[in-house]
Amino acid sequence: MSSEIEAEIRGHVDAGNIDLAASRAVASYGPELLGFLRAIAKSDDLAAEAFAISSEQLWTSLAKFRWEAQLRTWFYQLGRNALHQLRIDPRRRAERNLPLSVITSIDDVRRETTPMHQRTSGKAAIRALRESLDPEDHELLILRLDRDMSWKDIARALGTEASAVDTRAAALRKRFERVKEQLRELATERGLIPDSE
Repeated sequence: MSSEIEAEIRGHVDAGNIDLAASRAVASYGPELLGFLRAIAKSDDLAAEAFAISSEQLWTSLAKFRWEAQLRTWFYQLGRNALHQLRIDPRRRAERNLPLSVITSIDDVRRETTPMHQRTSGKAAIRALRESLDPEDHELLILRLDRDMSWKDIARALGTEASAVDTRAAALRKRFERVKEQLRELATERGLIPDSE
């Protein structure tokens, strides 16, 4: 499905319909990106602000996107960068002169996004364990397990230079295995899953 969405959006860009392409990108990938930002920011307001900034950046620079990676991956990178900048300097805000339709689509995404993993107490306990991990490990789990990104896309989303993507992807895969084991140990200690011994 993602490749069909990517092809559709690229077709709109190639035809010069940037507003339509950006609207489709935000509608398609916005809910999952906002969920990701909420999970790593641990603040709905901060996540919403980072999401708004990254959506605006996507909107204003989509015509220049080179399609060397998936648009979805690039949108995640924009979101992570926006969140990082907000954490460094919360007063930093870009000038906003976007069409009202952007603001409307951002609000629609915010309303539609209710994290499924927060609906039961057992899943909430696992989520709390995941959030207690190192922030980078938590991001890695979200991108791989919740967003089903490939290792190369994860490396790109985390800001890896193109020449180092393969090496970083392999390192992330190994790190993921260690994080999964750490999470399993924590869940066993807290009685969330049975001891395998």
